[in-house]
Amino acid sequence: MENNIFLKNVKSFIQMHSDGLLGGEIMPEDVLIGVVKEEELMDVLTLAMALNYQRNSYTLWESVVKAYQNPETNWIFNPILAANKNINELRAALLLHRVGLQPNRHPEIWQRVAKRIVKSSEKENVQGLIQSVQSDIATLKGIVQESRKSDFPYLSGPKIFNYWLYVLERYTNVSWKSRELITIAPDTHILKATVKLGLCSEEILNGGADDSKTVAIAWETALAGSGLAPIDVHTPLWLWSRAGFPPLLVS
Repeated sequence: MENNIFLKNVKSFIQMHSDGLLGGEIMPEDVLIGVVKEEELMDVLTLAMALNYQRNSYTLWESVVKAYQNPETNWIFNPILAANKNINELRAALLLHRVGLQPNRHPEIWQRVAKRIVKSSEKENVQGLIQSVQSDIATLKGIVQESRKSDFPYLSGPKIFNYWLYVLERYTNVSWKSRELITIAPDTHILKATVKLGLCSEEILNGGADDSKTVAIAWETALAGSGLAPIDVHTPLWLWSRAGFPPLLVS
């Protein structure tokens, strides 16, 4: 496909998203809006995202809201409390509203991430972590995906890491440096939409690590010089797929 035609199609579904023509769908994390306090949102998004692996995202974030609104369990979203709590108490709280599903693995991951967040700055929260790297994605990537990778299970994976950066930008006041480094987060909907647009062949629908990398590189290449960063197309692309690929309104 000629790149100018491709970019017209991309701009078309972005406009359709802006005009509310993609089925009126909301993103899974939208359930947090108006529920989670602004000053706690970074911590909630980060800790819960650390368990967003092979999960139904809508169900996960609905569970997060239930746990957050329950006075008996909302402490799990406080990194300091989660880092220092008895693991059995943490397990019970995570499982109560099904924020965690695996009784051993998920509490261990949650607490490990919480401990690293606490150690990352004097603020002992995600905001402090981000401020410690001066909102620079390259530096943060070096920590989460390299030097401290073992402290960020799941979150250090390329798909979840990039999506985490995206939701922090979308739902909080984070303004990233070098945001062009946020690659598209290729889940099932992104893969299907990428094929639908003709950017990649159907072979990438297997969804393996190599397929995800292929898709990420393809989007970086296709959008180079367009004024769009790959992550800018994530939500409209995702919703376009979820809506069943309504015809693009290309002028």
